[in-house]
Amino acid sequence: MIVSTRGRYALRVMIELAEQHNEGYVPLRGIVKSQGLSLKYLEAIMTTLVKAGLIQGVHGKGGGYKLAKKPEEYTIADILRVTEKSITPASCSACLGDDCERKGECKTYPFWEKLNSVVDECLTSTTLADLMTK
Repeated sequence: MIVSTRGRYALRVMIELAEQHNEGYVPLRGIVKSQGLSLKYLEAIMTTLVKAGLIQGVHGKGGGYKLAKKPEEYTIADILRVTEKSITPASCSACLGDDCERKGECKTYPFWEKLNSVVDECLTSTTLADLMTK
């Protein structure tokens, strides 16, 4: 699995919003400046996060973005599932389970199944609050 820049930037932004969780809406330009990101690219990411219900956005004076929930209520999987096409470590990992046509004869199937499980456990057990303390 390779996490795209979109996914990595979304995580950075979500951590920044988590760190300012009790301060209300955070202006987009402030995030652009602190993260060193393109305004246009960040706007697209924020739109995706708002549509997914991960953050809330308000336009106009005093507007900006804030988390929709507490930082400890977001897993990294929640965020990457919104920004990435797949969070499985190998392309065939996406069809693990009953959908795999080669499951019975594939010698690598158990490996991909195990790796997928480890990655999923890591992503679902790590929260934004965990990353704030690093």
